[in-house]
Amino acid sequence: MKGVWKRTLLCISIVFLGCQTDKNTTEKMTQGQTAKKKQVVYQVFPRLFGNTNTNNKPWGTLEENGVGKFSDFSKEALKEIKDLGVTYIWYTGVPHHGVITDYSEFGISNDDPDIFKGRAGSPYAVKDYYNVNPDLAENPEKRLEEFQQLIERTHAAGLKLLIDIVPNHVARNYEGKSTPKGSEPFGATDNTLVEYERDNNFYYVPEAEFKVPNWENGYIPLGGDTHVLSDGKFEEIPAKWTGNGSRSPQPSMNDWYETVKINYGVRPDGSYDFDRLPDGYDSKNYKEHYQFWSDKDVPSSWKKFKDIALYWVEMGVDGFRYDMAEMVPVEFWSYMNSHIKMKNADAFLLAEVYQPSLYREYLLKGKMDYLYDKVELYDSLKHIMQGHGWTDHIPKVQEGLQDIEHNMLHFLENHDEQRIASPDFAGSAEKGKPAMVVSATISTSPTMLYFGQEVGEAGKEDAGFGKPTRTSIFDYIGVPTHQRWLNDRKFDGGQLFEEEKSLRDFYKRLLNFTIGSDALMGAYEDIHYYNREHTNNYNHRVLSFVRWSATEKLIVVSNFDADTEYSFELKIPKEQIQKWNLMDGEYSIRDVLYGSENLLKVNDGMGKIQIELKGLESFIFQLN
Repeated sequence: MKGVWKRTLLCISIVFLGCQTDKNTTEKMTQGQTAKKKQVVYQVFPRLFGNTNTNNKPWGTLEENGVGKFSDFSKEALKEIKDLGVTYIWYTGVPHHGVITDYSEFGISNDDPDIFKGRAGSPYAVKDYYNVNPDLAENPEKRLEEFQQLIERTHAAGLKLLIDIVPNHVARNYEGKSTPKGSEPFGATDNTLVEYERDNNFYYVPEAEFKVPNWENGYIPLGGDTHVLSDGKFEEIPAKWTGNGSRSPQPSMNDWYETVKINYGVRPDGSYDFDRLPDGYDSKNYKEHYQFWSDKDVPSSWKKFKDIALYWVEMGVDGFRYDMAEMVPVEFWSYMNSHIKMKNADAFLLAEVYQPSLYREYLLKGKMDYLYDKVELYDSLKHIMQGHGWTDHIPKVQEGLQDIEHNMLHFLENHDEQRIASPDFAGSAEKGKPAMVVSATISTSPTMLYFGQEVGEAGKEDAGFGKPTRTSIFDYIGVPTHQRWLNDRKFDGGQLFEEEKSLRDFYKRLLNFTIGSDALMGAYEDIHYYNREHTNNYNHRVLSFVRWSATEKLIVVSNFDADTEYSFELKIPKEQIQKWNLMDGEYSIRDVLYGSENLLKVNDGMGKIQIELKGLESFIFQLN
């Protein structure tokens, strides 16, 4: 679920204790895979990616503001994405969520604006998990076939793909019309006379009728535009619990009112109505987890979501991004993820978990591959980019996550977060460059890029629901900077300004280096604190560290100041020089980003490099 409400969850209170593990025995990847190279995930909204319409009317209709299609991801477009240094595409908003556009001629029921956000609807209010968003198809009647063709094109381009699964909640008007024969949609056989029953899919407020929220601060659905279903009512008797856990039959407009909470066998008092994982299962692999659940009677919702995931795996989807995973019991994730891994051991499973105390629980017991590194690395880098954070905090973040560093996916933008170039964030895409170097090179974890980030999109458009600074996920809108790269679907950046071309070139150089580097899948050591103590003119706006493998040695140094140049003699401590088996002498080093040459001088076992750092400049020096 999107927006600031993530920080103020009203969910059922489910408290887990994070399990501590020995950093020397933690699996490099949670499922026992061997990571060969860095991975790069490119998150993109198909609804926005290919849209060339620049009208951008607030609350504009599809006809007024345009919409992207699956077909916009042509062979040429996918090649350009891959050439950027991408290995996975996360297609966001693919499952059929509620939309306000009328598709009734295709047998799709209309959706009520009173329980939806924006004109295009929330991608996290899924209405039918066995079909795809009709907005994205040239022919809505054949929308699933068009998505299957996109899967084939993506794979043919040498890329893998992810889609969303949102197990915590579904659309308030979930229908599941495309549910296969022999299966039932969510809630189809629920006992609605009780608040809770283990095999109900939803929670209910017996004998209460749902009421739409009281709108505040001048908000009106669709911006006040007339609509045949916009009457301040939605029939739901009895009312269901709202997706964020609100038990009121009339949720607040700040609740996730467009969704309803899924019941996983967690009683209203927070106790569990299912088998728990025994002690020690944090060290067992997915096959052992699968075996554990093979003879267990699990709640209905578990089976339904497992079947949904396997349906998409069978179709060729290579993995999933799970929305708000921490709001769902970890045992469910053990059950579902182990089933997925039995079908595809290489499936890429990425989840939102925002409580550091739960990280190891969801990785090791829940069998996730990756979690967002938001509250540790991202938040720290954001503060530094904004000018009020210190780089001194970054080595501490890495130290605290050392045992699971590979599993903490790094990003600087996604659909929930503000655009770097937004005035409310950094106000300049250039300020993201040193942070991106650090984010992409400091660990073995995957890197994620949000479409438009590479050309400096600022998210300034007033799309309707929500506020600018984030590119809207709720409305039909164009993405101006991205559209200049799109260049009427030539995908060649023909309309980009020079600074935007330069920025994209930077991202392309950086990402392509990371996916080919051996050192970035090897060891890490902080040299920042040593230089803070021993190097003149080196301060908390600069960061340095080293990475290495048997075949490659890297020295990374970044300047987070826009207007200050730094000149200093960077020191590589004796202990590090010994690890690299370097003798006294001079060693040629080369910046992998732009090719400048420098010298590493080793004297009496201490390494020294004369550094001249311009504002926002970074070097990734390579010593082979």
